Amino acid sequence: MMTGKQPQRSLSTRNMCVLILSALFACSAVASVNAQMNGAPTAGYKQQPGAPSSTMPAPLREIGFDQNLDQLLPLDVPLRDEAGRTVHVGDYFGKKPVVLVFAYYDCPMLCTQVINGLSSALNVLSLDPGKDFEIVTVSFNPRDTPATATNKKTIYLERYRREGAAEGWHFLTGDQSSIDRLTKAAGYRYVWDKETQQFAHPTGVIVLTPQGRLARYLFGIEYGPRDLRFALVEASAGRVGSPVDQILLYCYHYDPTTGRYGLVIMRAVRVAGAATVLALGAFVIVMLRREKRGATSLPATSHQPPVTQH
Repeated sequence: MMTGKQPQRSLSTRNMCVLILSALFACSAVASVNAQMNGAPTAGYKQQPGAPSSTMPAPLREIGFDQNLDQLLPLDVPLRDEAGRTVHVGDYFGKKPVVLVFAYYDCPMLCTQVINGLSSALNVLSLDPGKDFEIVTVSFNPRDTPATATNKKTIYLERYRREGAAEGWHFLTGDQSSIDRLTKAAGYRYVWDKETQQFAHPTGVIVLTPQGRLARYLFGIEYGPRDLRFALVEASAGRVGSPVDQILLYCYHYDPTTGRYGLVIMRAVRVAGAATVLALGAFVIVMLRREKRGATSLPATSHQPPVTQH
């Protein structure tokens, strides 16, 4: 027979569930409001206004990225690898996504910073070069040779010591016709500046699908490991990464104007709400089962008339 305390335990459990549910939904709502009040974007980062084109030096007006998203790179373009062997762009595609970097090997500043930023981001990733993705660096200076490519590769393998880096990171050179075909298809615009005797060029890396299609452009000289990982996961159609990455990609959206992934508030709230409902459901089931086991284990109380002594 159940005692009079059992209904109070059941009521307490229900009240606790209601309080937890209210608190979780309140936290989700507050987080959404705070994100919007703090200027967090709903579909990518806000692009900062730049200087008027009329105030820029002439070479800088001609450089940039044309985002040829989903376009196929010409895989038959001939190049030379570090050993001087003739290779084709398609040799590095087929099974894994590819990170493509345009840089000339005696660049005194920006190219070095681009590759430095890439190697720093790669060092944080749990993905492995050669196994999960390939890195292809192509010089757009026809005067670069396999020897200069080898020297550059040696420098960066000292910075990026991940297993498989030597086989998964390629430094290539080519003649002007090959460079023109590849840069035009990738939307990479650069010019030779006669005054400085250097190339003027944009900064960024490109992530391509295993089939050689242009998937994502990441701009600048520093790349967030999260952005780079998301780009590789998307380019691989989910074959690279974990199920957690797929869930996160539902909440993050690639913004082509900034080359970054931004949090989509409403999607994040939906995921948080679904997780909250599942967690509460599991909590209620566990508590009810615990109460049921506690009720069946209580000893029955017997009612006997009091014994009076004469």
